[in-house]
Amino acid sequence: MTTPPTLARRLQLSSPMRWLVPVILLLLFLAVLFWLPWQARQMESNERQEQLIADTLWVEQTIRFQLARNEESLYNLGGDIATGTLPEARVHERLQQMLRNGRELQRVIWIDTHGTVQASSDNTISQETHFSALSLTAGDNARRLHRGQYAQPSQQSGFPDAPPGAMLMDYHQPLFHGQHYVGSLVATYQISSLLDEMVPWWFAQDNQISLIDRDDKVLARRAAAGPGHGVYTHKRALDVPGATLILFTDSVKSQPKLLPNLLVGSVIALSLGLLWSLLALWRHISRRLTAEGALRQQMLFRTAMENSLVTGMRARDLEGRVTYVNPAFCQMVGYPPEEVLGHLPPMPYWPQEAMEEYQQRFVKALADNTTPQSETYFLRADGARLPVLIFEAPLVDKNGKQTGWMGSVLDISDRKQVEELNRQQQEKLQTSSRLATMGELASMLAHELNQPLAAISSYTTGALNLIRRAIDGGKPVDPVTLRPALEQASAQAQRAGQIIRSVHDFVRKSEPQRQDVAIRKLLDGIRVLIDLQARKYYVTIQEEIPRDLPLLWADPVMIEQVLLNLTRNAIEAMQDAAPGRRIMRLRASYDAQQEMVTVDVIDMGHGIEPAVAERLFSPFFSTKAEGMGMGLNICRTAIEFHGGALTFSANPAGGTIFTFSVPAVPRAPQSTTATISRQ
Repeated sequence: MTTPPTLARRLQLSSPMRWLVPVILLLLFLAVLFWLPWQARQMESNERQEQLIADTLWVEQTIRFQLARNEESLYNLGGDIATGTLPEARVHERLQQMLRNGRELQRVIWIDTHGTVQASSDNTISQETHFSALSLTAGDNARRLHRGQYAQPSQQSGFPDAPPGAMLMDYHQPLFHGQHYVGSLVATYQISSLLDEMVPWWFAQDNQISLIDRDDKVLARRAAAGPGHGVYTHKRALDVPGATLILFTDSVKSQPKLLPNLLVGSVIALSLGLLWSLLALWRHISRRLTAEGALRQQMLFRTAMENSLVTGMRARDLEGRVTYVNPAFCQMVGYPPEEVLGHLPPMPYWPQEAMEEYQQRFVKALADNTTPQSETYFLRADGARLPVLIFEAPLVDKNGKQTGWMGSVLDISDRKQVEELNRQQQEKLQTSSRLATMGELASMLAHELNQPLAAISSYTTGALNLIRRAIDGGKPVDPVTLRPALEQASAQAQRAGQIIRSVHDFVRKSEPQRQDVAIRKLLDGIRVLIDLQARKYYVTIQEEIPRDLPLLWADPVMIEQVLLNLTRNAIEAMQDAAPGRRIMRLRASYDAQQEMVTVDVIDMGHGIEPAVAERLFSPFFSTKAEGMGMGLNICRTAIEFHGGALTFSANPAGGTIFTFSVPAVPRAPQSTTATISRQ
């Protein structure tokens, strides 16, 4: 195989790079060899120093916070003593409490203007106490400045609990009543206790901590891990009024050593880099040639795949211009690609009568930047109408920017035929269900007709007897006497006729036809059939129907069948219940947001077991010995045909609640509800 001329020229230009890359990597290796260990050591040293400074600052803040808290406690206590609000008996308790709370305190005393001790944190009170010259100077400054002052730490006598040679520091808090000096509170700190109590153990394990004065004289020191090495040190002055205290930290860590593992890692990494550069040169040509071959194969494969698709593919830009169609799309619409590509709406395959609707839908899709899914019709080139389902999705480029729309078009002619066949089958099933229901009602119908027929017979017989007696007695027949009997006979004849007409209307087959109908009218239409079964099982019917409920947009026959089936199931579910629980409730409500009327059929029967509930709507599944198992399935199909849903739930009072929803003519519902109870 010969190398293309363009590729050969590129390989000649890249030949110097074969030697330039290894030389550059070698120079980098030497630079890193000298720089990386030193830089790593310097970075670690800086990190240790910064950590020491941060920890020292934290310790300094901790010590200063504790001193400030003691200062505030002395100031508050002094205010109570100066104003006389605190009895002298309580002063001793407060001083002892301060000593217990602050372990760094050696003693807290209250002296008057003559230096006489009035109260002390010790168990015994000495009338006189001796202060060092530095402490007396601090006391004078405190009285003169009207605020607390610390004395420079020094050795003092008279403290048996302090170790020999311990450095102590007094804090004088003057007491004033108005502008008159009335005494002082003096708190004595042991300098070594400040470090022992306020420096955390983890900091003391890594550092030697000292408190020094302005002349670098060590006042106290804590070295739990031994003396510091003097490599990492830091000084931080404690801001205390009247005294100079400096916190000096000396880390026990020494200078970091060079890390030989970095050198080894650098050598290995750079060696691998040299090897990789040589291999990359060798693999460059083979990858290029392989990529070109794979690209050709992908192009051929994608072309074959697009030509074999049965789904129509159509691409449009942001203006709606068609930029791509596949053969399946052209076969659907019957136009060649050259008659579709580059066209702006309206398209040649849009039906003429729906041109405006399609245009509005297209503009809305582009403006909302959505991914619509629509079902519509295309007009083929031969004039035939083709039902299609279209899925639109944004078409984005490699940068994620939308450049148009990609549509998938499915031919749903077969699905439409199946749906029509299924609709016809459902109509036949509904008719069969009505006929089956008619068979179940036949026995009750005969029983109900016996009553009006017997009444008619009785009334007519009575009328004939009156006429016969009048004829035998030679007297005229009194019409007033005959009128009640004939009226009763006429009413019973009308009742029998109403029963026959209700059954005839129910079983009569008709095409589904939606219209505005009231739920009350539907219930009245099947009232006689519902009352037949209710009287058979002695069931009381309660209705909760709003007076101004919106009209339904539904097929009356279908909804009547659903109501009759659900009420019959509810009545039969209560045939074994106690007489007082045989109550069936019919409740209706309106959801203005969904624009749906919801109807509940509530019984107080035995309920539905979980195992039965899973298969309740399955075809040919029934819990009745004589049931076909199609009633609830047909009911659900009828409700879903109207765009609603049929569900069920357990009745909290016992039994089951079947609920179905049907679209309504939008209207504001009224809250007033009429409740009717009938046996």
